[in-house]
Amino acid sequence: MSKLPVSQEALIQQYGPHLHYAPQEGYTGRDEPDKVVETHCCFCGMQCGIKLLVKENKVVGFEPWMEFPFNEGRLCPKGVQRYLQNNHPDRLLDPLRRVEGKGFVPVGWDEAMDTTVSSIQHIQSKYGKDAFAVLSGVSLTNEKSYLMGKFARVALKTKNLDYNGRLCMVSAGAGNKKAFGLDRGSNNYSDLKHAEVIMVCGANVSETFPTLTYWIWQARDLGAKLVVVDPRLIPLARTADLHLDIRPGTDSALYGAMLKYLVDNNLVDQDFIREHTSGFDAAIDIVKDYTLEWAESITGIAKEKIKQAAQWWGTAKTSFLLHARGIEHHSKGVENVMACINLVLATGRIGKPYCGYATITGQGNGQGGREHGHKCDQLPGNRDINNPEHRKYIADVWGIELSELPMQGYTAYELIEAIHRGEVKGLLSICFNPLVSLPNNNYVREALEKLEFYVAIDFFLNETARHADIILAGSLHEEEEGTVTTAEGRVTRIRQAVTPPGNARTDTAIILELAARLGAADKFSYQSSEDIFNELRIASKGGTADYYGITYEKIEKNMGVFWPCPTLEHPGTPRLWEDRKFATADGKAHFNPTPYRDPGEVTDDDYPVVLTTGRVVSQYLSGSQTRRIGKLVDQYPEPLLEIHPQLAARYGIQQGEIVKVTTRRGAAEFPANIVETIRKDTVFIPYHWAGNKSANQLTPGTLDPISKIPEFKVCACRLEPSGTINGR
Repeated sequence: MSKLPVSQEALIQQYGPHLHYAPQEGYTGRDEPDKVVETHCCFCGMQCGIKLLVKENKVVGFEPWMEFPFNEGRLCPKGVQRYLQNNHPDRLLDPLRRVEGKGFVPVGWDEAMDTTVSSIQHIQSKYGKDAFAVLSGVSLTNEKSYLMGKFARVALKTKNLDYNGRLCMVSAGAGNKKAFGLDRGSNNYSDLKHAEVIMVCGANVSETFPTLTYWIWQARDLGAKLVVVDPRLIPLARTADLHLDIRPGTDSALYGAMLKYLVDNNLVDQDFIREHTSGFDAAIDIVKDYTLEWAESITGIAKEKIKQAAQWWGTAKTSFLLHARGIEHHSKGVENVMACINLVLATGRIGKPYCGYATITGQGNGQGGREHGHKCDQLPGNRDINNPEHRKYIADVWGIELSELPMQGYTAYELIEAIHRGEVKGLLSICFNPLVSLPNNNYVREALEKLEFYVAIDFFLNETARHADIILAGSLHEEEEGTVTTAEGRVTRIRQAVTPPGNARTDTAIILELAARLGAADKFSYQSSEDIFNELRIASKGGTADYYGITYEKIEKNMGVFWPCPTLEHPGTPRLWEDRKFATADGKAHFNPTPYRDPGEVTDDDYPVVLTTGRVVSQYLSGSQTRRIGKLVDQYPEPLLEIHPQLAARYGIQQGEIVKVTTRRGAAEFPANIVETIRKDTVFIPYHWAGNKSANQLTPGTLDPISKIPEFKVCACRLEPSGTINGR
């Protein structure tokens, strides 16, 4: 093999033999693939560009896609291994039906569809349209996200539709709408490079979004100050100039105290505040007593550190604030988001080069998936389902009477509660594994067992689908054409690399046939994913998430187009608010008062330790995909209880010892991993596992009153060592 370019050699050294690279003269040492398909990773919201190598309708490897502008060929461990799921022996190849005493048995598509449709019709005729619900997911393309929203409301005619983005981005979305009138991070990530100060709040970037780390490192190389806010000394914090080791659940106290410091020390942009914002006085009045000493007592962060962070933020000429689930997975997640935005607005550093604010999406299409209609309170284009004008526009696009368009239904966790109450009797899920990802999952399991009928669309038999009556074998990311929208707001193309194996079908084909069998064929007469996207363009036209000017051809030509893009001539919008015209009714950005309040659950004598949860580098969300890839499992085979040495000593806990963790929901056991990289009053468990390894056996169902996101990040617990070392 000829010598590779330096960048390619570095990639191979970093990622090992699973990085396949073909020199110009051919594929030495293996059969030449039938085709090389430029597409995107199926995992997080970075949606890194990747080339899939296809041989005989199977993905057999990959190459870096050096030209794609965000990741420039870089991939994380999950991205490197992602192609291995394509030929996995667990892949569902036929529809399955639950048979008493036999488990699941393969059935034909007609039988599976007949059973599904007749069960839906029976439930809806007996209990009403809203007794059948849909839970969708944002690893789906924009086309399928749009399709699921329309399918639920037009074919099923139910109001009860929500999605797993309810566990991800809804607090960020609500905060963005309140502040800016639009739900999207303000900048593309290349703006990070020239920011003088970067503040990363509740985002374990190096492990959960590794390719984004590159842009932060670029800024560091140019002298930027990096501030990381996290209760753990995460990898990014080890290289930070300042680590604010916050007590979980106290975020708004920190940002409120920083805001007060900015005002008291004349470090705010008075001209920007006066000309382009509203609500400043009310926001300042709330924090007038938030002294550094008070903030230290609440957050556990030394006041000198808080002062330094505020000083750096206030005196910088350019800055960028990033946040993710660490501040959003709370019963006050929206308030935390707005408190961060207040810091950005107070200094006027938004809407201009190298000054920005961004919410990092965790799921593959976390951005686009919350814009086009499988969210209970939303219609395509990020329209409000309760707004009469918005409803009328979408009803006209869909060719239905306004009276036929359902109103807002329950959010994801509320749907589980509705099943317990007997309001919801049937469920269809796609791309969602709530038995792992929802809090208090024993309660979720009980709900699934109460359903009269449950049908799941998936490509693996995940833990939730094991409770289904019918499983419809669906498609992987690389088995359909479509688009996704990255965390930057860049709409990109997903290209079909292979077709579904065996008797599996594309998700789109399954939904279209169900719609036809339910009597709505005339409303779902698409011939391709591009047909769906073109209707989505029209449905989004004039909305805050306006895709009308984006076409497949335009995406291909430009390697993605940033929305909003209202006309075919429009180039797209990589950086928002450069004209200082915000999407609010008054055209101004809004400060929002964020008074501090305690989290939904606090520690006491019975439950004296804070439990927080999160992700690890080798696993993704509920683990349905990554727990099936051997090298990723080897890297982190089971969930560990991270605990500080001083806290471990207090309880007499040894390294590797099995520890019983008890909360007000129940108890579970995890091996201890004693580390100095976590607060002394806090323990951490990753949430990617199921059953008796599930962290979400323990978490509460407390919801943010606005976003209805569960409080995964703060949970009171107690610890009991077993005396047994793991594996012995």
